Amino acid sequence: MSATFPSERYGTLGPSDSVSQRPTPSTGGVFSPAESAFPYSPASAVSATSENEVDRSENVASPFNFQPVQYMPGRPAANKSDVGRRRGHKYKHSSVSHQIFLEPPPRAPLQLPASLPIPTFKEYRSSMSREQTMRGAWCFCHLFVAGLVQWSAHESLALTVLSRLLFYDALGAFLCVAVDVGSNFEVWKRSTIRHPFGFERSEVVAGLGMSVGLLFMGLDLISHGLTHALEGKGGHTAHHAHAHERVSPGNIDLAALSGILSTLVSAFLLKNHSRIGKVMRLGAIANLPSVLSNPSHFLTLSCSALLLLLPLLSIQMYVWLDRTLSFTVAIGMVALGWIQGWALGKMLLMSYTGPGVSDVLYDIETDPAVSAVEEAKFWQVHYGLCQANFKLRVRNLDEMTRLRDRIGSMVRNRLGGGYGSGGQKWEVSTQITLETD
Repeated sequence: MSATFPSERYGTLGPSDSVSQRPTPSTGGVFSPAESAFPYSPASAVSATSENEVDRSENVASPFNFQPVQYMPGRPAANKSDVGRRRGHKYKHSSVSHQIFLEPPPRAPLQLPASLPIPTFKEYRSSMSREQTMRGAWCFCHLFVAGLVQWSAHESLALTVLSRLLFYDALGAFLCVAVDVGSNFEVWKRSTIRHPFGFERSEVVAGLGMSVGLLFMGLDLISHGLTHALEGKGGHTAHHAHAHERVSPGNIDLAALSGILSTLVSAFLLKNHSRIGKVMRLGAIANLPSVLSNPSHFLTLSCSALLLLLPLLSIQMYVWLDRTLSFTVAIGMVALGWIQGWALGKMLLMSYTGPGVSDVLYDIETDPAVSAVEEAKFWQVHYGLCQANFKLRVRNLDEMTRLRDRIGSMVRNRLGGGYGSGGQKWEVSTQITLETD
């Protein structure tokens, strides 16, 4: 090895030159923790380091301006308006945004509430006055009269028809009482955002259901009468033979007088079907007294009056008049239900089919200040409220006030019956624009 590697560049390693055999260097000048004269301990070293850091931090300025604040329990901190607010120029208030983004003009808040509380059944019942309670009790009496007439009808088709008419009048009496009690609450008539016309349109829906029921009752009576009339015809033997026995005169008179009395009480004291009668005036009976001008009352009273003639007739005339009267009144019930359902259905669809509309439009078009009638709409919301909307072109805006007053008075007098007549309330809105050449 010594011959291969030069000694001046690479040292030689002899047998006695191992690291383990070399002498340990002297520890003179180096302290050991085991010695009693060791000048430092771990605690003293840490304290010395912290003192050096404190001295260094005092010489260097802090980048934050921290100030001690004393905390007072129960005292809220002061609010600063500029905390968290971005300073500088806002894009919203820049000169460019003023030309592009314009704030909407401030609008007054709506005067209508969003909704009103709906009364519960307990509140509904407790709000009934003494008069309303008596009217509700009479409704049950009216229903009892209808059941009594049906029980005494036996095989008389005319008495069966009369019982159906009385049952329909009893349902109308219940509906009128329910409407009157509902009007005790603000939610019934006051407009809200959720219900723009209150709950008064629910009466129209109930009336439509009653008209459909009256229509089907009339069809059922016609079917029942045809079944009785065709029994035993054409060599066919009926499975269940019906003996057409004559009803005793006392039962007929009692049923007829009960029907007349209950109808008059409902018409004069309870004012039942008065709103329906205003909606569906029939031209054939419009000139009769107030009670008979209502189609429902007219059918009930006429049927009851003709029933008083049955005990005075012979057996053959009794059977003939009984069937003829039942068929006639049943067809009248079908016609009444159809006409009433048609009128109430149009009311639910926001339309008006009453008389006098063409005359009002003619008077407006012939006014010298009006050049053209661009739009005219008449519609009925419920039994007591109608609306008329006009869009006109005029030649001179100086007569705008006079024209508005004339149109409003014309609509209310001709379509609503005038002031104090008890007709429908009309709300008229007119939009007027100046005609340009």
